[in-house]
Amino acid sequence: MDLSTWLNLVAVPLVAKICLVGMFPPSAYDKIAHWDEAMEQAASGPLPFPGLLLMLGIVVEFVTPVLIVIGWYDRAAAFVLAGFCAVTAVLFHRFWEDPDFWSKNGPGRAHFWDFLKNFGLVGGLLLVVIGGSYVPASEVVRHPLAAGPSAAEAPGNP
Repeated sequence: MDLSTWLNLVAVPLVAKICLVGMFPPSAYDKIAHWDEAMEQAASGPLPFPGLLLMLGIVVEFVTPVLIVIGWYDRAAAFVLAGFCAVTAVLFHRFWEDPDFWSKNGPGRAHFWDFLKNFGLVGGLLLVVIGGSYVPASEVVRHPLAAGPSAAEAPGNP
């Protein structure tokens, strides 16, 4: 495999996946290192068995990113991690429950942005789920304004 092919089909997708999921293992470690705080947050949600759910969350945050990066059951792992992000957004970033959540120092404002960030991650992870094959990075550079993978290869594109 030549350098260009390696960059297009291995390096760029690998960096993209690392950027997408790189926050999760440190987050899992943080939950272990600060167990009491993590347990307090887990117990603040509406679900029973917060300790069990916290341990499950730690496993999800450690294991699924590795599977996604190495490409082993990456679609299933991305689906599980997307579900984790959606559930944690809805259960633990309920900005709508804080009065005046737009106030400068209000806790609701931070939850609002965390809620949106979680769903941004859901979108990126769902792209891994439905992604299929990659468009080479060189095609993206050649056709930066193309609408998507098929647009870069469409007849008539310069």
